[in-house]
Amino acid sequence: MSAFIESVWNVLLELSPWLLLGMAVAGVLHAVLPKDFVRRHMQGKGGVLKGVALGVPLPLCSCGVLPAALGLKKDGASNGATAAFLISTPQTGVDSILVSSAFLGWPFAVFKVAAAAVTGLAGGWLTDAFAPDDGSAEGGATPETGERSVRGALNHSLELLRMIWGWLLFGVLVSALITVVVPDDFFRSSLLSNPFIASFAVLLVSLPMYVCATASVPIAAALVAAGMPTGAALVFLMAGPATNIATAGAIKRGLGTRVLVIYLATVALGSIGLSMLFEWVLPSAGAISHAGHHEHQTWWAIACAVLLLGLVSAFAFMDARLWLRKRKGAGMS
Repeated sequence: MSAFIESVWNVLLELSPWLLLGMAVAGVLHAVLPKDFVRRHMQGKGGVLKGVALGVPLPLCSCGVLPAALGLKKDGASNGATAAFLISTPQTGVDSILVSSAFLGWPFAVFKVAAAAVTGLAGGWLTDAFAPDDGSAEGGATPETGERSVRGALNHSLELLRMIWGWLLFGVLVSALITVVVPDDFFRSSLLSNPFIASFAVLLVSLPMYVCATASVPIAAALVAAGMPTGAALVFLMAGPATNIATAGAIKRGLGTRVLVIYLATVALGSIGLSMLFEWVLPSAGAISHAGHHEHQTWWAIACAVLLLGLVSAFAFMDARLWLRKRKGAGMS
């Protein structure tokens, strides 16, 4: 038990500074940019490219990107721009990029950003080619400005953390459990040591699952530390956040079956192909993973870990109290 607790603490030490920094950057972007900035730049020509450029840095998981993307479609974005935004946005974001660099190294983090952009562009252009629309929807109203204040940035950062705290906690606990239970050479002595077999197996598991891009990074790092090819971890971090059953259903309803097929094919084939490219370009990247090996517990990392634990505990308490109130209200009605 003590080894598990120590592993949880080590994961938090690696995760917390980068996650909090990413949340802060996301809050500043929200406070500075007008609320309909994304909508206005995804209409007309070049919508696919703009959708990817704006979607890659946004810290939105599947649960947040769906309403945003369908809102873009309603406000005039093309099917291609909407698909590009849907594919690229949940795979990465400023918070996910920083956390990935901490656990798997900057080469992996940069490659993951490029992979999100490539699959987003491919999916968007294929959608415009094979499932086009007339783009006749009306654009949004006059641009409104965001809450341009320190308080506005802070509130948005906290709201983002509140949205993912459950998945974040799950990711930390699973990562620590893998580190403690799974031997370091477990995957090296199995069929999953083969990059293609491992990537395909991970794809089959990831497609229907809901996986948060940021919270799943520690899990991927722990699997890499146990011997799984880093390319397979890339598949997990691409296909997991971009696809799940709920997302597929919403895309089918909002954009149609043809767009859904293109979407799933792009994510599946793109993640496998790019994982193979990663293994070819960076064959020694598996050694980058250092989850759970924080030798120098600096005061800054400790302070960030304590702060993150406090925030997660507060959000857990608030959400539990809200759930109890709703349950009590339902029982009285």
